[in-house]
Amino acid sequence: MELYQLKTFVAIAREGSLTRAAERVHTSAPAVSAQLKALEDELGVKLFERTPRGMTPTEAGLTLLEEAERTLASALRMRSAAEQIRGQAQGVVRFGTVVDPVSLRLGEVLVKLAERHPQVSLQLQQGLSHQTLQAVQRGELDCAYSLGDAESVEGLSVQRLGVVDLVVALPPTLAEAHTSLTLDVLTSQSWVGTPQSCVMRKHLDSLFASAGREYRPARTADSEGTIRSMVASGMGPGVLRHDQALQAERNGELRIWPGWRSHTWLCWLEPEGRRSPEVDAVRAAVMEAWA
Repeated sequence: MELYQLKTFVAIAREGSLTRAAERVHTSAPAVSAQLKALEDELGVKLFERTPRGMTPTEAGLTLLEEAERTLASALRMRSAAEQIRGQAQGVVRFGTVVDPVSLRLGEVLVKLAERHPQVSLQLQQGLSHQTLQAVQRGELDCAYSLGDAESVEGLSVQRLGVVDLVVALPPTLAEAHTSLTLDVLTSQSWVGTPQSCVMRKHLDSLFASAGREYRPARTADSEGTIRSMVASGMGPGVLRHDQALQAERNGELRIWPGWRSHTWLCWLEPEGRRSPEVDAVRAAVMEAWA
């Protein structure tokens, strides 16, 4: 039994799909399927049932999922202990963050860091993804979270932590006026966009391109909270993270258009080739939170 098989097992359980699990562990769907079969053969139990809604854990799968998660957490703790042996981490780490702390699992990171490296403190700086990325490149930040599609960035080490789903959010008035909203009608509306450098903007441009149109900025916002408020107030559709849009929809603020979904990645960034015990300690806490 290999750790990567357990990571695949946990990814399938969390995503409910072989394809999405493959994206999460950065491999192909056939490879994920083969790893699952090998693990099931070794354990002698069936871990998942295939249903119209995706991959559903069996009773045995749910029981063993807890063991798999504990095993992976133990492996990360061992790695963290080894880092402590190599050199006691202490000092301030300038850490760039994006979006809300809950989505970043930042609370979990802070708890783990305080438990294992009490001499390391974080100086958190929140900003847009392109701003934090550039700040790390310039040496103004030691590490950062960032939303982006690129697997590599010049001068930086990039590690994808998780998939971030994107959806189109509609003002309630627009959704009620068009019960069967087409892409053509949707892209003819006045939108709430984002700056050119924002990753959301790239996906918005792609959506318009699929309708044979070019997105022309009218109203722009530089934060998800502002986009959400502007959409809810009826100023036009906008692209939001699915979790944010779903929460707003449940609150009756807006509606999610079912005709489109895209995704980007939450990534960990740090300077390439520049290592320190303090940043290593933060990285270990982040990776364990996102294991």
